[in-house]
Amino acid sequence: MGKFLGFFFSLCLSMAGFSQTYTSTDAGSSVKFTIKNFGLNVTGNFTGLKGEIKYAANNPDATNFKVSVDANTINTGISARDNHLKKEEYFNVAKYTTLHFASTKVAAAANGGAMVLTGTLTINGISKEVTFPFTVSPHGNDLLFKGSFGINRRDFKVGGGSMVMSDNVSINLEILAKKN
Repeated sequence: MGKFLGFFFSLCLSMAGFSQTYTSTDAGSSVKFTIKNFGLNVTGNFTGLKGEIKYAANNPDATNFKVSVDANTINTGISARDNHLKKEEYFNVAKYTTLHFASTKVAAAANGGAMVLTGTLTINGISKEVTFPFTVSPHGNDLLFKGSFGINRRDFKVGGGSMVMSDNVSINLEILAKKN
């Protein structure tokens, strides 16, 4: 009996390092952005979230994110502006239907409460590395990942040379993922 219990606990501990696979869900998730335009904050969001997340709470190296959103779903609350943002000089949704993120590294944060995610963000066919902290919390049988970061819109050729629109964009993520 003692050998069995020892084996069982060893197996449980070794399994803690393996990742579990989750599917990101559009319902319950949010991909929001904020940018200044004419000095005023403009907020918006994207929907159509799809992707897979492999998560291992005790093994950041086994954690991996591959997610995307539908560029055509951009919503700022003003349909005329949304239609303008879908044009070639902004998100060019006729050519680039999705915005993608794929992680390249996940590490434990220095403060111990969060993880740090590094990956490739692709907008308008242009890929750039981004790094940001994120947290994970249980949400029933699912997981909720939260993080935020900033980008320069010009790095992704969004908005051309607009002088009234800030270069800095804040992105806030809340990704609900269901266990497969």
